[in-house]
Amino acid sequence: MNAVPVDFSAASLLAGSPSPLGATWTGDGVNFAVHASGAARVELCLFDDSGEHELVRITLPERTENVWHGFLPAPHGVPGVVYGYRAHGPYDPSYGLRYNPNKLLLDPYARAVVGKFQWNPSLFGHLPEQPTEQINTADSAPYMYKARVVQSEFAWSEDCPPAVPWRDTVIYELHVKGFTKLHPGVPERERGKFLGLAQPAVVNYLKQLGVTAVELLPVQAFVPEEFLAKRGLVNYWGYSSLAWFAPHPDYGVEDPVAEFRTMVKALHAAGIEVILDVVFNHTVEGNEKGPTLSLRGLDNAAYYKLDSTNLSRYVDRSGTGNTLSIGHGAARNLVIDCMKYWVEEMHVDGFRFDLAAVLGRDNAPFRTDAAFFKAVANEPSLRYVKLIAEPWDVGPEGYQLGRFPAGWSEWNDLYRDTVRGFWRGNPGILGNFAERFAGSSDLFRASGRRPTASINYIACHDGFTAYDATAYEQKHNEANLEDNRDGHNHNLSWNGGIEGSTDDPAVIEVRERQIRNLLATLLLSQGVPMLLAGDEFGRTQRGNNNAYCQDNEISWVDWSLAERRSWLTAFVRQLLTLRRYAAGLRRDTFLKGARQVDREHKDISWRHPLGHELNAGDWHDANARAIGVLIGHAFTDPYGTPNGHLLFLCNAGDQPCDFRLPAPTTGVVWQIVFDTSRWRANDLGDRLGAGQNCVVAPHSCVLLADGDAPSTIRSGFSLKT
Repeated sequence: MNAVPVDFSAASLLAGSPSPLGATWTGDGVNFAVHASGAARVELCLFDDSGEHELVRITLPERTENVWHGFLPAPHGVPGVVYGYRAHGPYDPSYGLRYNPNKLLLDPYARAVVGKFQWNPSLFGHLPEQPTEQINTADSAPYMYKARVVQSEFAWSEDCPPAVPWRDTVIYELHVKGFTKLHPGVPERERGKFLGLAQPAVVNYLKQLGVTAVELLPVQAFVPEEFLAKRGLVNYWGYSSLAWFAPHPDYGVEDPVAEFRTMVKALHAAGIEVILDVVFNHTVEGNEKGPTLSLRGLDNAAYYKLDSTNLSRYVDRSGTGNTLSIGHGAARNLVIDCMKYWVEEMHVDGFRFDLAAVLGRDNAPFRTDAAFFKAVANEPSLRYVKLIAEPWDVGPEGYQLGRFPAGWSEWNDLYRDTVRGFWRGNPGILGNFAERFAGSSDLFRASGRRPTASINYIACHDGFTAYDATAYEQKHNEANLEDNRDGHNHNLSWNGGIEGSTDDPAVIEVRERQIRNLLATLLLSQGVPMLLAGDEFGRTQRGNNNAYCQDNEISWVDWSLAERRSWLTAFVRQLLTLRRYAAGLRRDTFLKGARQVDREHKDISWRHPLGHELNAGDWHDANARAIGVLIGHAFTDPYGTPNGHLLFLCNAGDQPCDFRLPAPTTGVVWQIVFDTSRWRANDLGDRLGAGQNCVVAPHSCVLLADGDAPSTIRSGFSLKT
């Protein structure tokens, strides 16, 4: 980074350009441009390198439509300059105007942030504990982040996006800090940082596990909400964004921007894509009683949805106090520009959008053809990135699963709830289980979308981990200091008879079966599977199902479990190997239950334990706890001809179940690939012919392959190492 002159007394601004927005190094100076449509004047404030001392304020000399701009020539205008804005204008919340030049404002397009953020009464545009109409004249600069001018150069060399097709994608959701904070293979200085994820020990683990993409919890610069800070807690997950272009400074060692790029480059070299969980539905500025940090002080009425009956108040469809006004061009352009930056300059491969229904609302109810979706589709650099929606918000008709545009995939919480419900023994859900296992065609087929539109998961950052879903029936969120009121109560979990940790071998055994059942179902289902980091070795959050504020061992991945439960990691690794072999498990089109010409079995059929295909009465049998899934044409031979079948037998009941086997391919027999009730599935050499019975133990599932399946699959899984 270039040395930045400390003496700005001789600095002056030329007219500059209204585009691009943000602070842009041109080679001979820095162009500053900021949207502030209602401002009467905007000042550029320059700071020392630490951001602690404000050195000079210079009014931006030009305004083009709604953009204020100016050009700072070298030697004053160079990469590394630290800056912020002050916007002068009317302070009248009743008209949606909240200009207050006493508040230092972070550039919405800031590429990097400097200094420390500290909650203080001066951060608020109004006087704390007073009506919001009373302006607060205290200077907020000492407590605010500042922006740093960033140079775009980086030695990407031959970095190439892996471009993994959706059908082959396996997503691994992780937290940058929590994943490496306790990792023994990461140097102490890099634990919990972007560079920690770039370490060979971490990258090799992910590659050997078999995942193809990491989905990172928010890495855009964020700050904890004030109520958490007062309790001595933080927003660990990061869903309290302040600067969408800037990597979170706490995840950097020295230069978060360069280190983020280093991480992406290392993961790409291993064939692993990087997907960002982005928060474009709200900011940490909160409701009308919140602080003035950036968007509120620059153009409150453009960037936020305001109550049309009372412009001093905010529409809240995020549950956090405010909602981005995506229907306004300034807000929409900010999001699109941000996405382009992360793709073009930071080389990310996709985005998962938090509370994405907000983005489809414009100024009306949710629409598949909303302006934001059209804008994304029209951007060449965004045309081929992965787009994943969390398909709901807290507004009216907020649940929109299955309604996002073509090209988008969606988190399918119905998959999670149905699979958990089935394995805990809920009655009357065989049909729902079959629909979710087969790719959720009821949600996506009618609009011409594919099974890959469904992101299947049994656990994510929000809620119980997979292990906790087998060990706790009640949430245990006391550490969040909300008297265990936070977090949802619909966990669809079963503890095996004892709540929490136990030494009872019978309970431990049933829990181990259940977690294998959940993971096996997930990785054999149609659609795109997503694993929560650590679920492959039974990570626990001690029953906390809302650990958003726990930056400690509750949330950090305990890598000692990887040693103690290596058998479970091996099971997941082998399931992912099977998924790569079996094209029939990762289809681009929905299963039809149709028999292919000259083929013995349908592409999929649902089997009763007595051997016949399920009929209408079977589907509606509320007492049924067992189902078989015959997957035809699961593999292909070297010439591309479909062959080989898989038979997945599931028994969620508390008694053994005898399944009569359908006829395998002529002249061959069924062989057990794995049985979740046994440590080692292939040590008994089980070979079963047509008409024979396969006994499936309680709370267990068995996978069989016929003789046309590859021998490496038929040889079975080792469930204990």
